[in-house]
Formats: sequence, structure tokens, C-alpha cells
Amino acid sequence: MASLWVGHRGTVRDYPGFSPSVDAEAIRKAIRGIGTDEKTLISILAERSSAQRQLIVKEYQAAYGKELKDDLKGDLSGHFEHLMVALVTPPAVFDAKQLKKSMKGTGTDEDALIEILTTRTSRQMKEISQAYYTVYKKSLGDDISSETSGDFRKALLTLADGRRDESVKVDEQLAKKDAQILYNAGENKWGTDEDKFTEILCLRSFSQLKLTFDEYRNISQKDIEDSIKGELSGHFEDLLLAIVRYVWRLRSHALEDLRRR
Repeated sequence: MASLWVGHRGTVRDYPGFSPSVDAEAIRKAIRGIGTDEKTLISILAERSSAQRQLIVKEYQAAYGKELKDDLKGDLSGHFEHLMVALVTPPAVFDAKQLKKSMKGTGTDEDALIEILTTRTSRQMKEISQAYYTVYKKSLGDDISSETSGDFRKALLTLADGRRDESVKVDEQLAKKDAQILYNAGENKWGTDEDKFTEILCLRSFSQLKLTFDEYRNISQKDIEDSIKGELSGHFEDLLLAIVRYVWRLRSHALEDLRRR
């Protein structure tokens, strides 16, 4: 499944010298000429940031009185059509549709639910929930509740609420406290207190979790990832591991950015 958001990092940065009117005109020519100029569509839509693409969509509507996605659907086909339409779809709407698709019909695509819900910020989740209700006239939380169960459902609903702390500040004492709580909830007791894992991993900021995981290693002499694998199971385990791996991925991106400066 393609994604238009990658947590805090966009897959494409703002294009320098951007002009929505110039791009809208070039796209119009590309899909209204004899045949379709696919190279032009790719060079514009694949190289603009999500925010820039949405400005192109607005400019196209204002200039030609038509929805860009409708013209793309009418002129293209197959996987290329799906890709181009996805690129001009607002990220929140795209994610809402992917979530609906993952819960539609028989069976549930748990991997899709995990991929989206574990990597979006609180602001993004609020936008997704609003888009979901606008498109389907149903609550995202209600659909998650009816399609999942147990600790997995509880964690998904916590994430869907969009209550993850977004502060960039980290609290060392809180990290030590949370690390001890996680240790006591898993490695250091008979059985596992799943609610503590949900509360900390689904509500603390990603920056705070980085520090918590470091403190956890100091206390338990194990990585949090190994402890989750040993203490939990099923889709709930998969969800928590996705959060941990996303936090490590953010850390590696941050180190790369520092090295480039």
C-alpha cells in the first residue's frame, strides 16, 4: 500500500520555484493533447510536495472548472491512473480510504491498519478521522471497534483518538519512570500488563519514546523490541513493534540530517 505521509517526514520536499498556475496549465496540456504526455505528469506530480500538489488541484479547479482527479481518471487507466489520482488526493482522504479498504468485506487487513495508525501524528489522525466521517458518514472508531478485538482494538482506538503527545521536548525523569513501568509490566512480572504498554507506546511523543527505550535497555539489559517479542503476541505485538521500529527509523533519519549539515 502506498502512503502519502511518512510520519514527520515527507517523501518529497517542496519544489523550488514552484508555480501552481504554470503546473496546472502544463498538466492540462498533458492530458488534453493527442495522447497523454505521461512524462510531464510524472515530472510534475511526483516531484512536488503534498502541500504543493494540493495548490495545483485548487488552481486547476479555478482555471478549468473541473476536478483534476476526475480529468486524470477520464484520461488514464490501470496502475498509472491509480498512482496519479493518489498523488492529487489530500493525504487525510487517501489514508481514510485505505483504512476503509482495510476493513471492508470479509477479513481485515491488519498490516494496513498498523502502518497508518502507528506512524501518524495527532494532528494527522484528527484530519484522517474527520475525512473518514466526511466520506463514509461513519466514525473511524466505530468501524475499528466492529472489525477488531482485544488489546489490538484497544491500542488502535487509542491511536485513532489522536491523543499522542506532539511535544518536541523530552523529560528524562518521565522516560526513567515509563521504562520502569514497562519493565514491571512485562519482564519483571508473571504475565503481562498490556494496558501499560498501550498507554505509554500509543500516547507518548516519538521523541520521548526514543529516550524511554534507551532507559529501558539500561534497566532490563534488553532492547524493548526483544521484550515485546517475548511477552506479547498476535496483532497487538505487531502494532507495538511497528511503533518501536518507527521510533528507531526517526532516530536514524535525524542522525542522517545531522551528518548532512
